[in-house]
Amino acid sequence: MNQSVARSVALVMLLTLAACGGGGDASGSDQGEAVGGGDTTTTTPGTGTTLSATRTGEGTFYGATGQGNCSFDASPDNLMVAAMNQTDYAGSAACGEFVKVTGPKGTVTVRITDRCPECKPGDIDLSEQAFAKVADPVAGRVPISWQVVAGDVSGPVAYRYKEGSTRYWVAIQVRNHRLPITALEIKPSGSTAWITVERLEYNYFVHPAAIAAGPVEVRVTALGGATLLETLPEPQGGLVVQGSAQFP
Repeated sequence: MNQSVARSVALVMLLTLAACGGGGDASGSDQGEAVGGGDTTTTTPGTGTTLSATRTGEGTFYGATGQGNCSFDASPDNLMVAAMNQTDYAGSAACGEFVKVTGPKGTVTVRITDRCPECKPGDIDLSEQAFAKVADPVAGRVPISWQVVAGDVSGPVAYRYKEGSTRYWVAIQVRNHRLPITALEIKPSGSTAWITVERLEYNYFVHPAAIAAGPVEVRVTALGGATLLETLPEPQGGLVVQGSAQFP
């Protein structure tokens, strides 16, 4: 059995998916206060649409909770989660993406919530529950193949300000996204240009410089080029804002 290191309102514009297929730590975060957004109806392709080439490696398992290096909350009611190897974790780019894993016994779709520093490229460390769907747990380590897919999520994308966020240091996490996130930009009050925000290894987009007081426009881009636009309240630590749409 593998032992892994503890892991780390405005109108919406939806573009066509172009292709098929100062602070912070790596600990899990507490659920913040939620602010609702408007309802939007979108047409979506089928869940499980393939978004990447097939990769191969080895599958192992650990006592996952849903927390880890991606800084998500624990998800005791859904432990179909996994930790991505260091290479494919890609500095947290894999966080929140859905991966269809096939092993000797079957196939399971998991959400990436953690990082496996010791895993080789192509390897995935699955929760115990997910591993049992693709292999006999007695095996411990098995050959697997996997692909990134569109996730089965309900409701809109959500945005979370990390604890400590103010207009002087802003950290934003994107949650509940059915497609992998590739970029986040902000346009503070009074600004005319978008600012690209760096994504750190603990899965927050961090802008370490002061911005103007007031609401912040956010533009999020997913794999394939689809974008969402949202206006968030002025940064406030721990605040979760429910967006108004989901990626197509």
